[in-house]
Amino acid sequence: MLWAGPAAAAAARDAPPAPPPSQSLADVLSRDPSPPATGVWPLRPVPPVVHGFDPPEEDWGAGHRGVDLAGRVGQPVRSALAGTVTFVGLIAGKGVVVVDHGSTRTTYEPVSSPLRPGERVGAGGLLGILAPASSHCAPATCLHWGWIRNSDDAYLDPLQLVGAGPVRLLPLWRDQPVG
Repeated sequence: MLWAGPAAAAAARDAPPAPPPSQSLADVLSRDPSPPATGVWPLRPVPPVVHGFDPPEEDWGAGHRGVDLAGRVGQPVRSALAGTVTFVGLIAGKGVVVVDHGSTRTTYEPVSSPLRPGERVGAGGLLGILAPASSHCAPATCLHWGWIRNSDDAYLDPLQLVGAGPVRLLPLWRDQPVG
């Protein structure tokens, strides 16, 4: 038989409650003020993904080199990872912010930002606000969020930063075939 003293009872009482098993990761993250270990969503609460990552087969080919997250004009935009701002300005008439993280960089558009290149931001640090812009999300507003590997400028799926990338099913190994 195991006996628990007053210290164990106090620790159990003060521990945060575990989320119900029916809650999704997105539900938990949208209410949790602390960022996950790998990265944070650039919009809060966790937004719907309007357009997913669809890299081109060739560098010059058609594709979607990031993800579009549903948002609203004026919504705060946050850095997915800690890093250094390397670009703030207009590209094709849209405000863009680029944050370098060492081996990778993230991009955010359309964003209106008071930051300047060289400024440091933490994971979840404010980059600016979602700006109005005509885009492929029109008439709705969305944030285009990109992630690029610096060594070869390869585009990566930014949803992997927040644990929401593509689902990969692994084989179920058994002694006998299933079915």
